Amino acid sequence: MKFGVVVFPGTWSDTDCLHILGPVLGQETASIWHEDTDLQGCDAVILPGGFSYGDYLRAGAIARFAPVMGAVAEFSRQGGLVLGICNGFQILLEAGLLPGAMLRNQSLEFRCQWTYLRVESSDSPFTRACRAAQVIRLPISHGEGNFFADEVTLSALEADGGVLLRYCNPEGDLTPQSNPNG
Repeated sequence: MKFGVVVFPGTWSDTDCLHILGPVLGQETASIWHEDTDLQGCDAVILPGGFSYGDYLRAGAIARFAPVMGAVAEFSRQGGLVLGICNGFQILLEAGLLPGAMLRNQSLEFRCQWTYLRVESSDSPFTRACRAAQVIRLPISHGEGNFFADEVTLSALEADGGVLLRYCNPEGDLTPQSNPNG
Protein backbone atom coordinates (compact mmCIF):
# COMPACT_ATOMS: atom_id res chain seq x y z
CA MET A 1 0.00 0.00 0.00
CA LYS A 2 1.27 3.49 -0.82
CA PHE A 3 0.69 6.30 1.69
CA GLY A 4 0.90 9.99 0.86
CA VAL A 5 1.60 12.46 3.64
CA VAL A 6 0.59 16.04 2.88
CA VAL A 7 2.99 18.74 4.05
CA PHE A 8 1.68 22.26 4.74
CA PRO A 9 3.81 25.16 5.97
CA GLY A 10 3.76 24.70 9.75
CA THR A 11 3.11 20.94 9.66
CA TRP A 12 5.43 19.24 12.12
CA SER A 13 4.45 15.56 12.32
CA ASP A 14 4.88 14.76 8.62
CA THR A 15 8.35 13.28 9.18
CA ASP A 16 7.00 11.17 12.05
CA CYS A 17 4.24 9.80 9.80
CA LEU A 18 6.66 9.08 6.98
CA HIS A 19 9.08 7.35 9.37
CA ILE A 20 6.40 5.13 10.95
CA LEU A 21 4.83 4.21 7.62
CA GLY A 22 8.10 3.65 5.74
CA PRO A 23 10.99 2.28 7.81
CA VAL A 24 8.88 0.97 10.71
CA LEU A 25 5.88 -0.55 8.88
CA GLY A 26 7.59 -1.14 5.54
CA GLN A 27 5.01 0.70 3.44
CA GLU A 28 5.72 2.79 0.35
CA THR A 29 5.41 6.52 1.11
CA ALA A 30 5.31 9.83 -0.69
CA SER A 31 5.66 13.31 0.72
CA ILE A 32 3.07 15.55 -0.96
CA TRP A 33 3.67 19.33 -0.86
CA HIS A 34 0.61 21.53 -0.24
CA GLU A 35 1.01 23.20 -3.65
CA ASP A 36 0.90 19.86 -5.52
CA THR A 37 -2.27 18.60 -7.18
CA ASP A 38 -1.00 15.08 -7.91
CA LEU A 39 -1.40 12.49 -5.14
CA GLN A 40 1.25 10.32 -6.80
CA GLY A 41 -0.88 7.19 -7.06
CA CYS A 42 -1.33 6.85 -3.31
CA ASP A 43 -3.80 4.37 -1.84
CA ALA A 44 -4.23 6.44 1.33
CA VAL A 45 -3.59 10.10 2.14
CA ILE A 46 -2.70 11.44 5.58
CA LEU A 47 -3.01 15.05 6.67
CA PRO A 48 -0.70 15.17 9.72
CA GLY A 49 -0.67 17.44 12.73
CA GLY A 50 1.00 20.74 13.30
CA PHE A 51 -0.02 24.32 12.78
CA SER A 52 -0.75 24.68 9.07
CA TYR A 53 -0.01 28.20 7.89
CA GLY A 54 0.38 29.10 11.55
CA ASP A 55 -3.35 28.58 12.25
CA TYR A 56 -3.62 32.31 12.89
CA LEU A 57 -7.21 32.60 11.70
CA ARG A 58 -8.68 29.28 12.83
CA ALA A 59 -7.15 25.82 12.84
CA GLY A 60 -7.17 24.59 9.24
CA ALA A 61 -9.03 27.59 7.82
CA ILE A 62 -6.23 28.68 5.47
CA ALA A 63 -4.96 25.18 4.64
CA ARG A 64 -8.35 24.24 3.19
CA PHE A 65 -7.55 26.51 0.22
CA ALA A 66 -4.24 24.80 -0.61
CA PRO A 67 -4.09 23.39 -4.16
CA VAL A 68 -3.62 19.84 -2.82
CA MET A 69 -7.02 19.93 -1.13
CA GLY A 70 -8.86 19.72 -4.46
CA ALA A 71 -7.06 16.45 -5.18
CA VAL A 72 -7.71 15.21 -1.63
CA ALA A 73 -11.42 16.04 -1.96
CA GLU A 74 -11.69 14.20 -5.29
CA PHE A 75 -9.73 11.23 -3.89
CA SER A 76 -12.13 11.09 -0.94
CA ARG A 77 -15.23 11.34 -3.16
CA GLN A 78 -13.94 8.34 -5.12
CA GLY A 79 -13.69 6.31 -1.91
CA GLY A 80 -10.00 6.89 -1.20
CA LEU A 81 -8.77 6.51 2.38
CA VAL A 82 -8.07 9.88 4.00
CA LEU A 83 -6.90 10.26 7.59
CA GLY A 84 -6.58 13.58 9.39
CA ILE A 85 -4.41 13.62 12.49
CA CYS A 86 -4.80 16.58 14.87
CA ASN A 87 -4.55 19.66 12.64
CA GLY A 88 -5.18 17.39 9.64
CA PHE A 89 -8.60 16.52 11.09
CA GLN A 90 -9.27 20.23 11.57
CA ILE A 91 -8.33 20.87 7.93
CA LEU A 92 -10.72 18.14 6.76
CA LEU A 93 -13.51 19.80 8.75
CA GLU A 94 -12.71 23.25 7.35
CA ALA A 95 -12.60 21.84 3.81
CA GLY A 96 -16.09 20.34 4.26
CA LEU A 97 -14.83 16.78 3.85
CA LEU A 98 -16.12 15.99 7.34
CA PRO A 99 -19.19 17.44 9.05
CA GLY A 100 -19.05 19.61 12.13
CA ALA A 101 -16.49 22.02 13.53
CA MET A 102 -13.79 22.16 16.16
CA LEU A 103 -14.16 24.55 19.09
CA ARG A 104 -11.66 25.60 21.70
CA ASN A 105 -11.34 23.12 24.54
CA GLN A 106 -13.91 23.91 27.21
CA SER A 107 -11.14 24.74 29.69
CA LEU A 108 -9.58 27.13 27.13
CA GLU A 109 -6.33 25.29 27.86
CA PHE A 110 -4.03 23.43 25.50
CA ARG A 111 -4.21 19.72 26.32
CA CYS A 112 -1.11 17.56 25.96
CA GLN A 113 -1.67 14.29 27.79
CA TRP A 114 -2.34 10.58 27.48
CA THR A 115 -6.00 9.66 27.34
CA TYR A 116 -8.26 6.63 26.99
CA LEU A 117 -10.50 5.99 24.00
CA ARG A 118 -13.14 3.32 23.50
CA VAL A 119 -13.45 1.78 20.05
CA GLU A 120 -17.03 2.38 18.92
CA SER A 121 -16.70 0.78 15.49
CA SER A 122 -14.23 -1.79 14.29
CA ASP A 123 -15.71 -1.77 10.79
CA SER A 124 -13.51 0.96 9.32
CA PRO A 125 -10.13 0.54 7.63
CA PHE A 126 -8.66 2.60 10.48
CA THR A 127 -10.05 0.46 13.33
CA ARG A 128 -10.26 -2.96 11.70
CA ALA A 129 -7.48 -4.35 13.91
CA CYS A 130 -9.43 -3.36 17.04
CA ARG A 131 -12.49 -4.94 18.60
CA ALA A 132 -15.66 -3.03 19.49
CA ALA A 133 -15.58 -1.62 23.05
CA GLN A 134 -11.79 -2.10 23.28
CA VAL A 135 -10.10 0.60 25.35
CA ILE A 136 -6.92 2.05 23.88
CA ARG A 137 -4.57 4.66 25.30
CA LEU A 138 -3.31 7.44 23.02
CA PRO A 139 -1.69 10.84 23.43
CA ILE A 140 -3.55 14.03 22.57
CA SER A 141 -2.12 17.49 21.95
CA HIS A 142 -4.49 20.29 20.99
CA GLY A 143 -6.18 23.52 21.98
CA GLU A 144 -9.15 23.07 19.64
CA GLY A 145 -10.29 19.50 20.24
CA ASN A 146 -13.92 20.09 21.16
CA PHE A 147 -15.89 18.60 18.24
CA PHE A 148 -19.26 20.24 17.64
CA ALA A 149 -22.13 19.33 15.32
CA ASP A 150 -25.87 19.87 15.49
CA GLU A 151 -28.16 17.04 16.62
CA VAL A 152 -29.15 16.07 13.06
CA THR A 153 -25.49 15.74 12.03
CA LEU A 154 -24.61 13.79 15.18
CA SER A 155 -27.53 11.41 14.61
CA ALA A 156 -26.43 10.87 10.99
CA LEU A 157 -22.85 10.18 12.10
CA GLU A 158 -24.09 7.64 14.65
CA ALA A 159 -26.39 5.95 12.14
CA ASP A 160 -23.61 5.69 9.52
CA GLY A 161 -21.04 4.30 11.96
CA GLY A 162 -19.05 7.52 11.61
CA VAL A 163 -18.03 7.66 15.26
CA LEU A 164 -14.99 5.39 15.55
CA LEU A 165 -13.64 6.34 18.99
CA ARG A 166 -14.94 8.07 22.13
CA TYR A 167 -13.12 9.39 25.16
CA CYS A 168 -13.63 7.12 28.15
CA ASN A 169 -12.14 6.24 31.52
CA PRO A 170 -9.69 3.30 31.85
CA GLU A 171 -12.62 0.90 32.36
CA GLY A 172 -14.30 2.03 29.12
CA ASP A 173 -17.08 4.02 30.77
CA LEU A 174 -18.19 7.22 29.05
CA THR A 175 -18.20 9.98 31.63
CA PRO A 176 -18.06 13.76 31.20
CA GLN A 177 -14.80 13.76 33.17
CA SER A 178 -13.14 11.42 30.67
CA ASN A 179 -13.42 13.95 27.81
CA PRO A 180 -10.53 16.42 28.21
CA ASN A 181 -12.01 18.79 25.63
CA GLY A 182 -15.47 19.40 27.09
